[in-house]
Order: sequence, then C-alpha cells, then structure tokens
Amino acid sequence: MFNQIINILNKIYLTQKNYLTKVSTHRVKKNKFNSMRKYILGGLGITLITFSLFSLGWKSPIEKKVRKRTPTEQSIYDHYVSDLYDSLHVEDSGLRMEVFERALTGFYNLKNAGKLSGTKSVISVADMDMLSSSKRLWIIDLDQKKVILNTWVAHGQHSGADKATQFSNVNDSYQSSIGFYVTGEIYTGKHGKSLRLDGMDAGFNDNARSRSIVVHGASYVGQGTINALGRLGRSQGCPAVAQELANTVIDTIEGKTVLFINSSAKQYTSRFLDEHVAADFAQLKVLTPLPPVTVTIPES
Repeated sequence: MFNQIINILNKIYLTQKNYLTKVSTHRVKKNKFNSMRKYILGGLGITLITFSLFSLGWKSPIEKKVRKRTPTEQSIYDHYVSDLYDSLHVEDSGLRMEVFERALTGFYNLKNAGKLSGTKSVISVADMDMLSSSKRLWIIDLDQKKVILNTWVAHGQHSGADKATQFSNVNDSYQSSIGFYVTGEIYTGKHGKSLRLDGMDAGFNDNARSRSIVVHGASYVGQGTINALGRLGRSQGCPAVAQELANTVIDTIEGKTVLFINSSAKQYTSRFLDEHVAADFAQLKVLTPLPPVTVTIPES
C-alpha cells in the first residue's frame, strides 16, 4: 500500500511540474506561478509525510499475529464441574451449584489422599441449609452421571427444629456434625442395619466414630412425620434416613465413599476443599485435556 501511495504522489508532482514549465515563459505571470509551484510542492510534501506516518502504523489484516492459548487445569476443571452439574439436573431438586462443587472438590481431595475406594465413584451430599421437610440428601454416581437417590435425612435434636443451625463434634451434644465423612463398615445395632462413619475434618466431625454417628433407618423420617409435625423427627446426631430406604442407602454408599454434610456456617473450614488439588487430580485421572484455543491478536 505504501508503494502505491508514493506512485500516485509522483504522478501528481510530474503533472504539476509539466504544467508549471509550460506557463513559466509568460513573464507576466512568472511570480504568480512561482508562488503556485511553491504552494503545490509544499502541499505535496505535507501529504507525503502524512501518508508516510499513516503507513507506519497500518498493518494488513493478513499480518495479524496468531497466538495459541492453552486452557489451564483449573479452567478445565471448572468447565467439567459445571457440565456435570447440568447433566445431573439436580438444580431442579434443590441441590445448589456451590454445594455440589464443594462436595466434588472434597471427593477429589480425598481420592488424592487415598481415603476413598479405588473402584467406587459414589458421592453423597446432605445440605443442612435446607429444611428437614425437604429431600436434602442426594446420592450420585459420578461415573454414570446419574442421581441414584434423592431423599430425606434427619439432623440432631439439639441442632434445630425444621432447620439445623447448631453443630457440634462433642459427645452427648445430640447435634449433627458438618463436613466430610468416609463410610466405614456395616453392622447391626439397635436401629437394625447401620453404617459407621469416619469424620475427616479435625474439630468438626473427627469424633464421629466415638460418638456413634452412623447412617441408620428411622421411623420418624418420612412424609407421615412431616404431615404430623411439619418437619422430620430428629436423631441424636446421626444422618438418619427413612426406614424403608435404609438398606438401599447403606448398600449403595458403604465401602469408603464420601458423605458431605454441608452448612453455610462461617466457621467451617476443611483441608479437603483445596480446588487446586482437586483440579490437578481430576486432570490426571478423569479429564481429557482440551486442545489449545486459537486467539487472533493484532500486533501493536
């Protein structure tokens, strides 16, 4: 483009020069044409400088530089969590994205720490921010990307009425404990078939086994109790489920799977909520890296 501009300017200059030469013989108009010549040449000079400066800053679209940007492990993981959440359709039943993400992050952290089964991909989420009259327990198969069960779960007597607001890790508190649990062995106790739990979060639920916090069936968990009381009955701190579903729940989640009991309590923290560890582990074991994203960026 620059060469084309120069050629045009040269043609204009030569045309004007020839014209000035022809009229220069007329002495009467000599001064007038000399002035005109200076004016034209000066204008051409200014025009040339202007086009030169313009050409220095102008780049053809063909010369734009193409760069490739590779998505980070974290961005791939975030995309995976969002897609998995959408595919499960759990939002319709009340499981919030932020709760699901916390549970999944804990799952991968616990997997990375070797705390969970190497053959099972089951995750259980109980959201204590919801009322007990809501079906606030989800059991999910991550490999199959399906919800196995969505049902009621009770909280402790001293944690609250319809909603759990108080939590404890202390013996005989009769309160629920929040955080991550790993399911243990099945045994038969006063509630029939039951499942032991090991709390993973120090100071929040690590006394679960000594407190006999277990999964068991209870007659006070079900629609009949909700109809009578306006809420579920309450346990002594155990995540109790409906009696008729106890065997199914226990058989599905036994054998070192994760149970996450959620609460928005501000004091709760967990070393298993490390998103970078979760992203790295998922990237290594689960996810297929996305191809580089091609981004066209004009050179400055």
